[in-house]
Amino acid sequence: MSSSWYERHILPRALDYACGLPMVGRQRQLLVPRATGRVLEVGVGTGLNMRYYDKSLVSSITALDPALELHPLARERIAQAGLEVELLGLSAEKIALPDASFDTVLITYTLCTIPDPLAALHEMRRVLAPGGQLLYCEHGRAPDASVRRWQQWLQPVWGQFSGGCHLGRDIPALLQAAGFALPDLKTRYLPGPRPMTFHYWGAARLKP
Repeated sequence: MSSSWYERHILPRALDYACGLPMVGRQRQLLVPRATGRVLEVGVGTGLNMRYYDKSLVSSITALDPALELHPLARERIAQAGLEVELLGLSAEKIALPDASFDTVLITYTLCTIPDPLAALHEMRRVLAPGGQLLYCEHGRAPDASVRRWQQWLQPVWGQFSGGCHLGRDIPALLQAAGFALPDLKTRYLPGPRPMTFHYWGAARLKP
């Protein structure tokens, strides 16, 4: 089994299953309805966020993902949700869109797989309009030393079979380094194996 065959046929469905688990869906339900105005969703994947948008609050949705093989499922879910979404096969590290062009940038379970997350966050900051919000829900670096050791130990194998997912990225540090303030940062473990389930979420704002 070649990695390319795995990435085309197995990985999208495996990620769709894992990212569609009920506790993950509850996190999406907490966050996605807060999107307003012109929305950029980075890492649309299989479109699992689409059912949670409040259509009365958004004026447009643009969705990015470089993994075009995930888009057929995304298109199905966009149609089911009755949304109009512009799908772009772009990398988050170089977003070919104008400055200050979105009121909301949404990322859910995205920063773990981007090769250069800081570069991507700088791009998200660039395209976010003054007064806009970056809505985020990500898993990452656990607060407990014993769990962090497991994250480090598992990472080489985990990353190989999960599409390059990183278990232990420090999400708040990355957001702050990219120029975001975190006024309502929330954290907790979700049910499940602790190395994979420590979560960060909230609405980040541009630092003055």
